[in-house]
Amino acid sequence: MSAHKPTEPIDILLVEDNPGDVRLTQEAFKSIDSEIEFHVVTDGEEATRYFDVCETDTSSTNPDLVLLDLNLPRMDGFRILEILKEELDYPPPPILVLSSSATEEDISESYDRAANAYLTKPDSPDEFDTLARAIEDFWIDSVRHPPAPS
Repeated sequence: MSAHKPTEPIDILLVEDNPGDVRLTQEAFKSIDSEIEFHVVTDGEEATRYFDVCETDTSSTNPDLVLLDLNLPRMDGFRILEILKEELDYPPPPILVLSSSATEEDISESYDRAANAYLTKPDSPDEFDTLARAIEDFWIDSVRHPPAPS
């Protein structure tokens, strides 16, 4: 996890294969006060490669927050959570599952695999804006994160 300073943009890794949901999420975060820099990957294997690069390349930026869809091509979000929990040498950034599923099974499994929060995707752009503000208020402005690896 990066050591975010208030004067720097927030780096969010968005793991999402639906271009419409990518656009809605990015647009919603434009409505908040924090400066956000998105890194978008569209499948599970690409997400794990992203973390591999962050772990080995000191010039790459570790995300401050991850928004993770569960239903992804090539490797699902559950497997990504499992890999991050088992293989990272440092605490992962907060991982917020952002899924269209509201099943108890998906929610429980996400938390069992160390997701920090489970959010159901909103139905409208206004609801996406509200969600982005709630994420900013809690995960960006309020929560204290572990120190970055040294």
